[in-house]
Amino acid sequence: MGLLSIIKKQKLKDKEIRCLILGLDNSGKSTVVNKLLPDNEKDDNITPTMGFQIKTIEIDSMYNVSIWDIGGQTTLRPFWDNYFDKTDVLIWCIDITSNLRFTESLNELKDLIQRDEGRIGYDCHVIILMNKIDLLNNDQAMIGKHSEKIKNCILRDLQLTDNEETTETEKMRKKKVRFH
Repeated sequence: MGLLSIIKKQKLKDKEIRCLILGLDNSGKSTVVNKLLPDNEKDDNITPTMGFQIKTIEIDSMYNVSIWDIGGQTTLRPFWDNYFDKTDVLIWCIDITSNLRFTESLNELKDLIQRDEGRIGYDCHVIILMNKIDLLNNDQAMIGKHSEKIKNCILRDLQLTDNEETTETEKMRKKKVRFH
């Protein structure tokens, strides 16, 4: 039995899920991670991530989810590829309040997928979070306007405010759309 077989068996035994959270700077990645943490681990003062941080949460006493929150600054983006080894899920955060940043975010995601040569979306599942929906006056129009730019995705609007639970503020939208 080779080392790789031993590692694979250990991963199955531990039921570990590796989740990478990416997006442009100030898209709300660290806030999303913070909302997923148990109350005793939440941070009241969220600051921009410089480099990366790793948090682990347990789900139903069955799965350990390692969440890798990677900084979204322009200087860090070329290094994103280095974090995909053994990643099961990519959560891509988009700040939906800015048209310019939305387009920049989609372009970064497209570039990342092209560089990855097809692994993202197959071995690594993708979740796209349309974040900061609570800051818009007419979120429906904004989502409709941008949804044409992404294909075969489940788009999820997300509002994470201090006064509301994540589960109460999530809205699910299933749309078949295309990348322009």
